[in-house]
Amino acid sequence: MPFTMNVRKKAIALLLAVLLFIPLTGIQVKTGRITEESICYAPSDSLLNGGWLEERDGIKILHISGSNYEMGYQHGFLLRNETKEDLRAFLNDSYLPYDALLEMWNITKDYIPQEYVEELHGIADGAGLKFEDVVAAYMSVITWGMSCFGIAAWGNATKDGKLYQFRSFDLPMNMRDPVTGKYVHENAVLIVRKPANGYASVTPSVAGSLHGGGGFNEKGIAVGMQTCWSNDTTLHGIPAVFRVQMVLDHAAGIEEAVEYLITNRTAGWNFIVSDSKIPVGYAVETTANHSYVGTWNDAIEATHPFWELKDVVRRTNFFIAPEIAATQRTHYNPSGIKGFIRIFTENDPFLWRSYKAVSEEIEKNYGTIDLNSSMEWFQRTYAGDTDVV
Repeated sequence: MPFTMNVRKKAIALLLAVLLFIPLTGIQVKTGRITEESICYAPSDSLLNGGWLEERDGIKILHISGSNYEMGYQHGFLLRNETKEDLRAFLNDSYLPYDALLEMWNITKDYIPQEYVEELHGIADGAGLKFEDVVAAYMSVITWGMSCFGIAAWGNATKDGKLYQFRSFDLPMNMRDPVTGKYVHENAVLIVRKPANGYASVTPSVAGSLHGGGGFNEKGIAVGMQTCWSNDTTLHGIPAVFRVQMVLDHAAGIEEAVEYLITNRTAGWNFIVSDSKIPVGYAVETTANHSYVGTWNDAIEATHPFWELKDVVRRTNFFIAPEIAATQRTHYNPSGIKGFIRIFTENDPFLWRSYKAVSEEIEKNYGTIDLNSSMEWFQRTYAGDTDVV
């Protein structure tokens, strides 16, 4: 295929943009593994150097820097209670038992870059948790339902020609810690990350998670991920949560970013990835054995009933490339009666409605998209306020 250079309500729409951007991760009290006492720990001043926590306008901002282990330790230590709460909530929400999650980790761990394994060790040590509890929580992400929506717009589509990227962060609003009763979204945090061997980045997230499903880095690369169910999956690869972090840490250009996303694939995911320097955005669809990469004028983007929008790419929780869509649904068209019935009985009935409503709102605001006003209409539209049918 051509690649020419090729919280607190239901949907928190974050703009990444001129850049601007955004999830995930995941511990289980079902098995009683993570307790309030947890493991004894002693803070290390040297490990905390370069890490601090501040709050602005009610938003927690976590600053981490150094080696991956040091960044993980700072994260776990400075958000110790919040990390425990969130990881317990992730595991409690998983339909898979703890031992099954550990089995998944034991299969996929050899594919994950060592720097991120070390970072998870740091989170565990900083928060006073067992490493096994942390990785089991991260594996539970695979059990989450389909959610999130991503958009990149630039050129003729925006008011100033600059690139803006949006992503809804659809963390389940009923996901809560069974011990304290605290909801995961109450532990939202903005992470400012400065790795010793990588690029600085910013990501909205929740405590305990490397990122919130995306973000943007100092090289002007933005990325956001959307869950997208597929029957073409494997554990013999790098889970998407780590591939996204690889983009943020190591990609200086769009081709490099795309390569990270489509290499060592595992399961069904959509991504919106963009480069503000050009500017340009791409939609990326992946399963274990398939991938698609295209910008707004790729022929795939206009496959009926979907349609292209000049200088805009967008994705929610279904595939558009027909070959990849076949791994997800037997009936390609989600807009008709057959498609609606199938989606209604097997998936979220509002996926097509969401794609259609947001796309029409983009058309309505075409050429005026900017940093401030666009946030309001994207949140309003994505929540369904503009679409009553």
